[in-house]
Amino acid sequence: MSAERPSLPPVRLHTEAELARDALAAPLLARAVRLARWAGPATRVGAGGELVEAQLPAAAEHLGLGDDEDGAAYASEAWRLAVDTGLVDVEDPQDEAAGDEAGGEAEGTVTVGGNLALLTSGSPGDVLAIWLDGLEAVHADATAPAFDDFADLIGEDGSVDFDALDWDPEEEADFLDGVLTNLYLLTLSEAGPADGPVPLPALAASMVVPEDMSEPTDDVLERVSEAMMRLDDQFRVLEPIGIVAYTPVDEALLAEEGEEATPPADDEDVTRYGMVRLTPLGLYGIRERMLEAGVDAPAVGDLADRGADILLDGIAYYPEEAARTEIGLWLARHGEQGAESAAAELLGAARGADGRAPLRRLHCQQALALVGPEAEPAVRAVLGDPELGGLARVWLAERGAADVPAPPEPMIFWLAVDTIAAQLDADGDLDELQELVEGLSGQHSGFFDQAWRVEHPATAEVLEAVGRLHRDRKIAKDARKAAFKARSRAKG
Repeated sequence: MSAERPSLPPVRLHTEAELARDALAAPLLARAVRLARWAGPATRVGAGGELVEAQLPAAAEHLGLGDDEDGAAYASEAWRLAVDTGLVDVEDPQDEAAGDEAGGEAEGTVTVGGNLALLTSGSPGDVLAIWLDGLEAVHADATAPAFDDFADLIGEDGSVDFDALDWDPEEEADFLDGVLTNLYLLTLSEAGPADGPVPLPALAASMVVPEDMSEPTDDVLERVSEAMMRLDDQFRVLEPIGIVAYTPVDEALLAEEGEEATPPADDEDVTRYGMVRLTPLGLYGIRERMLEAGVDAPAVGDLADRGADILLDGIAYYPEEAARTEIGLWLARHGEQGAESAAAELLGAARGADGRAPLRRLHCQQALALVGPEAEPAVRAVLGDPELGGLARVWLAERGAADVPAPPEPMIFWLAVDTIAAQLDADGDLDELQELVEGLSGQHSGFFDQAWRVEHPATAEVLEAVGRLHRDRKIAKDARKAAFKARSRAKG
C-alpha cells in the first residue's frame, strides 16, 4: 500500500541570492578573486599553471597574509582555485626548450578568465555554478594523499608509484561523501542538532561502528580514532570554501595521544575533539553533489510549479512542517488562478484506487485547510463523489457552511477505512494511530459488521491493522474476523 519513499528528507534552502552572497564571502573564493584581479601579463606561472615560488611572497602580501610558509601556502591554494574555477586562464608554454635554456622550467602566460566578470555581472546562479566548480576542486584536495617526500614516489621513467601511497582515490572520495551525507541527514533530522554542531567522534562513529554493535570493541574504537583524525584534516581543507563551520581537534589532545586523539569518554568535554556544522551553503553544495550522483534529494519548493498530482504524491512522506510549507508555496503559485481553481485541481488529483491514493487524499484535506472560502463551489461539486464526498463534508462543516447534506452510511465507513489506510501508510506515531483506530471504530455500533463490506482496496489491510492495534482484546478479535471476511469477499 505504501508509496515509494524518497531516500532523503526535504531540505529548506536559502534563496539563490543569499547563497550567492555566502559563496562570494567564502574565504578561499574571496582570495581567489583578489588574486585573479591582481594577476597580469607579468605573473609567472609554472607549466602546470601554479604560481612559481618567487611569485608567492607578492601574492601573499596582496592578500594581506604573512610572509612565512603559511602565507605562501594560502596564496598558492587560492591561486589554484582561481585556475580551477576559470577566474584566470593559463596558457601552457609553447617552447619548453626555452625554459631549459633559461635554467628552469618553462613558464605559462596568464590572462583574465571569463568567469571573473560573471562573479560581478552574472546572476546568482552563475556565481553558484562557479562556486560549485570550486567545491569540486577543494573536495579533490581534501581526499588527496598526504606524503612527506614526493620524490620517493617517482620512478626512473618519471611515472608516479601510486601503490606506494596506499591510497585509493575512489575509496577516499566515497568515505568523505558518506560523511557529508551523514552530516546532511543529521542536519535535516527532526531529532538532530538543527543549527547546532555535530561532535566529530559521533560523525566518525557513524562511518565505522556497525549499527548492531551495542559496545564498540577496542579495534573499532581505534578505527574511530583514525577516522576522526582523517576527518580533522579534511574539514580543515573544506572549511575555507564555506560548506562547514569547523572547530578542529584540540592540538593539546594530539600531543597527549601521540598525534592521534582517542574518542572521548562520557565525562569528557566533547568539543575538544572537534565540532562541525553544515552551513546553508554547505546544505546547497552537498545536495547539488548528490543530485549529480543521481540521489533523490528533494528541496522544499521543488513542487511549487508542478501539477497537483505531483504535489500530493511528492509530499507523501514529508515531515508535517515541510509538507505545510510546500503546500503553501504551491497555493501561492496557483492562487493566481483563484482558490476555486486550485481546490478543484487538488480534489481531482486526490481521486484514485491505487496504493498512494489514501495518503494523497489526506494531504489534499490538509491543503484545502489552507484554502480560503472562495473554494466552496469546487468543494461542493464533489459532495456526491464516493471518494471525495466525505472530506468535502468535513471541510464544509469546519467552516460552518450551511446546507451540508448528511453523508450516506456507505460513505461514512468508506471514509473511516480511507483515513486509517492513509495514517498506516504515513507511519505516524503509534499512540496517535491507536487513538485514531479506536476512535473511528468506536463511533458506530456494529462497525465491523459493516466495515468488511466497504468497497475500498485497503479494507482487509485496515481491519487487520485494527486487530493488531486495538487495546480492547474483544474488539481486536472482531476486527480480525472482519478482515477475514473482507479477504474472502475479495477473492470471491
